[in-house]
Amino acid sequence: MTKQQNKKLAKKNNRLIQIVTGIVVLAFIALMMSDYFIPKTNNPVRPTKINEQRNDLEFKKDGELTFQTKDGSFISTIDLEFAETTKERTQGLMYRTEMKENQGMLFIFPEEQMQSFWMHNTVLPLDMIFINSNLEIVTIRKNTKPYDDSSYASTKPAQYVVEVNAGYTDKFNIKVGDKVVFRRIN
Repeated sequence: MTKQQNKKLAKKNNRLIQIVTGIVVLAFIALMMSDYFIPKTNNPVRPTKINEQRNDLEFKKDGELTFQTKDGSFISTIDLEFAETTKERTQGLMYRTEMKENQGMLFIFPEEQMQSFWMHNTVLPLDMIFINSNLEIVTIRKNTKPYDDSSYASTKPAQYVVEVNAGYTDKFNIKVGDKVVFRRIN
């Protein structure tokens, strides 16, 4: 075999190794992201290793929030679980299978800005209430769809977001311009 034939054979072998390596890497990435490829079912919670390991999915009361009209009249009060850290805000209400009518989660952000949420791995349909730094409701996203990866965004900058069961804002006639007051109990 000549030097030129050896070079061609080595080049072919290198190319074959690159192709096989690429296929293996793509297969590995697909396997790691398999949650995105599992078809959604009517089951309330898709089985996942994360869900099986989570034992902190029960509501933990951290505070209370009162909804008020623009003029300060009482509308309703809910118990709150706070989501203050990046980890808590990312987890949110994912995998929860129930929440009482008088319960909700308050997402607290370090600063007021446009906010956007999704329903990835969220079982419960929710109303999302976006609140500015003056504690005024600026946007309400009603009846969000479970497991939906669409973006539910504020229409104005918000520093807080309250998630309650879907239908809560209609039941209590909560609307943009209303106010909230919340307090920590721990």
